[in-house]
This record gives sequence, C-alpha cells and structure tokens, in this order.
Amino acid sequence: MHTSLEGVAPLTHTGLIRAEGEDAAKFLHGQLTNDFSLLGLSEARLAGFCNAKGRLQASFIGFKRSHTDILLLCSPDLLATTLKRLSMFVLRAKVKLVDASDEFLVYGLAGSTVAQATGLAPDDSDKAWRKTDIDGISVLHLYPADGVPRALWVAPAGTSAPAGAVLTSEQWAWGEVRSGIATVTQPIFEAFVPQMLNYESIGGVNFKKGCYPGQEVVARSQFRGTLKRRAYSAHADQALKAGDELFAADDASQPCGLVVQAAVAPDGGFDAIVSMQISAFEAGGVRALSADGPLLTLQPAPYPLLADI
Repeated sequence: MHTSLEGVAPLTHTGLIRAEGEDAAKFLHGQLTNDFSLLGLSEARLAGFCNAKGRLQASFIGFKRSHTDILLLCSPDLLATTLKRLSMFVLRAKVKLVDASDEFLVYGLAGSTVAQATGLAPDDSDKAWRKTDIDGISVLHLYPADGVPRALWVAPAGTSAPAGAVLTSEQWAWGEVRSGIATVTQPIFEAFVPQMLNYESIGGVNFKKGCYPGQEVVARSQFRGTLKRRAYSAHADQALKAGDELFAADDASQPCGLVVQAAVAPDGGFDAIVSMQISAFEAGGVRALSADGPLLTLQPAPYPLLADI
C-alpha cells in the first residue's frame, strides 16, 4: 500500500531522558507501565507515564545502554514537563535524571537499511522491541509500516551517520502513523488510558509488574471489560492533526474520539492514528473537526489486539 519506505531519516527533534545510577531500572519500573527491572540489554520497551487517573502524560521507547544507564526516547514537546514530574518521585533513589537530547544522534531506518545497519538477515530485522548493539550504537527494532521493517538508530553525538538513501522526516512521520504505534504528544496529554492507544497489545503495558501511578485504573480498564475506545487507522482527503476531534454520524453534539497522530500521505490526503468509541468505528460515517467535516476512511489497527493478557 502506498509508496514504500526506504532509507535513513535524521530525527533531530527527538527528546531523550537519561536515567543513570544503580537504582535507574528500579526507579523507572515503579513509574512506568512496563517492566524495566527485567529489561535485558538486547531489548527495548514501549512504556507509558500516567497520572493518578491512568491517563497518559508521556510515552517512551526505553532501553539500557548498561544496567545503570537507561535512555528514554519521547516527544520533545513533553520532555521538560515529564522530566520535572519524574524527578519529583526520585526522593532517595540512587538515580540521576537529565535531558540528554543533545548527547545523542537519532536516525530512523526503514526498509533494507535496517538489515544493512545491523548485519541481520532481512527476515530477522523486523522483530519489534529487540535491540541490536554495534560499537556503542543501539538499533531499536520497531513495528513495521505496511510490512516494511523500521528501526531507530541511537548513537553518541559525533558518531558518523548510518549509510543509506535519504528519507525525509515527513516520510518517517508517515511510516510512524502507518505502523499504528502512537507517540503521546502535547495535544493529547492526559487524553487516554494506555489501552485506548492499544498499548497492551503492542508490548506497552505489563499487567504482572508492581504498582505505578495510575496502575489501578489501567488494570481495571483491562479486567472489568469497561474499555469503550480503541485506536484505529484512518485516512482523510483533508488535513488532520493530533488533537482534532472526531464526530459520529448520529451525534453531532459531542466528539466520539480524537486524532492521535497524523502525517501527509504520499499518495495524497492525510493518514492518521485515531482513538475513538468502538461503537462509532463499527457504525462508520465518522468525520473530523465537526459533524460536516472531512469523512474518515477507517481501518482496524495494523496488528492484532490481544484478547487475553
């Protein structure tokens, strides 16, 4: 579907929080939706940071550079707020949290460049949330976009860029949307519990780990069957952006969901990740911005939702 992704994209606007110290993993384990205590050196983690009501204030892709040095990639528009709130919980923990965005280079890899950068066979280069280390460089394997392998290449500042055809940041952003893996940004701050972005089905929530802010609400949403909103793929002929409201065909008075993430589609129009009422998705006829706004073409997320945790 659409133009295939291939190449290397410089991601100069990626936020990075560094957690360093002997308690780094233990501290993050107690704050985020995923397990960082058992995080191996050959893995990455998708994780959310929630408020007490279980609403996502930020999302991360996290990995260990060593057992005492963890990097969290996040949206730069939430970094300062997130760093400040996380720091409030440090107390006596032996961990130092800093903005490390200027200390590392981040590139997006798509298509054959993933296998070329890692030396892995093509069939082995698309396993999500795996990490490959090469001479101080970390390659974080992501969910594919329309079957195209993708990864993040993270290296200390001053490292030579990975080889490959140039992929624009706009093309990378479209691939992010097509993967269906949403990043929390300022326009959707505290708008969703993790399951409304399908995080429990894509490795973003661990229901067996201990407590973290909002954990009771997140668990209740899962096990009491009260979840009424999910994330879906969408397309519109007109511009969409994160935070835009969605309206069901039979109710113009109140929104049924929000645009989570959007990007220009190579073949025209805009592709998006949307989170909305399951009933509205099933009924169809959903429009953006207003009851007579652009009509959305909706599809299920491009991965299976877990029926059982």
